Amino acid sequence: MSSRLDPASTPFFRLSIDTGTLGYFNTCEGLSAQVETEQRPEGGNNGFVWQFPTRVTFSNIRLTRPVTEDSAKVAQWISSIQTGMVRPTAAITALRADRSEIVTWSLLDVFPVRWEAPGFDPDGSSVALETLELAHHGFAD
Repeated sequence: MSSRLDPASTPFFRLSIDTGTLGYFNTCEGLSAQVETEQRPEGGNNGFVWQFPTRVTFSNIRLTRPVTEDSAKVAQWISSIQTGMVRPTAAITALRADRSEIVTWSLLDVFPVRWEAPGFDPDGSSVALETLELAHHGFAD
């Protein structure tokens, strides 16, 4: 009998770019694409409208994690943009708790558009989280 991996386990995410890995993240939001359409009525047939795909748009991706040693890698990547932007390819890989891969999304021409560091409050009891927001030009084949 084959052992099946639990598809309902909570994944975490690894972010890699051309120059290496930027670490692991707890949440990943915004992996989506939308196909815009153009409508053309059928000539002589009032009951039918053709729909043609025109453009695919991609939303920004937001990754969140507790501050780690890898946080410095993100800051270095963002700082490198000031001297000239290179848009690397990236891969976001969903992982199970045992680090086995569930799925990988490859992204084209990725660059950071926002990074938010946590506020450090000694009276606070919450985990210090950082958020990285990425823009991209779509999924690689």
